[in-house]
Amino acid sequence: MPFPTYAVSTELDAVNQILSSVGQAPVTTLDLQNPEVSIVLNTLREVNRQVQSEGWIFNKELNYVMQPDSSTNQILYPYNILQMDANDEYHKNQYDLVRRNGKLYDRLNHTFQFTDDVHVDITWYFDFTDVPPPIQTYIVARAARMCATKLIGDQEINKLLAEQEIQTRATALEYECNQGDYSMFGFKNGQQYYTSYQPYQALMR
Repeated sequence: MPFPTYAVSTELDAVNQILSSVGQAPVTTLDLQNPEVSIVLNTLREVNRQVQSEGWIFNKELNYVMQPDSSTNQILYPYNILQMDANDEYHKNQYDLVRRNGKLYDRLNHTFQFTDDVHVDITWYFDFTDVPPPIQTYIVARAARMCATKLIGDQEINKLLAEQEIQTRATALEYECNQGDYSMFGFKNGQQYYTSYQPYQALMR
């Protein structure tokens, strides 16, 4: 059974595409009382979080400034963050940040207290509808393969869906490379940071 290739934009679209891929009828609403819909939707959301946790150009933000509360000197940890770390450019060896009790905690200095702004690199979590189409397609393909195992256990369909997952991941990586403007020298804050040999620097010694 070929994997459907029409565009998805909402969770309902994605659920229906997954249901179609395993030979089930589409639905008009996301009724969680329907066992199949519940399994598919929960799997979709689980995979969405897994894929976004890898960190892509659309959900990673460098040098994001977090300000401590003026009265407590504490920083609440946003609910929609998958990963966070101190930005090395501003805070090299100054902080070791983790989430603790819903707040930002510095393991290096053993405190919740921050007297200055904290610059961090963040991987955000977005709802499925806010994910770029190429990544959406990959998420749906990966979720479809997992749902096929859970719902029907047909090895042939699972094999076809695994091949489709590989193809859609390749498309997602192509999107990532195009949007990220990567080079063999890497990037930093959206710019190349390779510095070529400059003779005048040697002459200044």
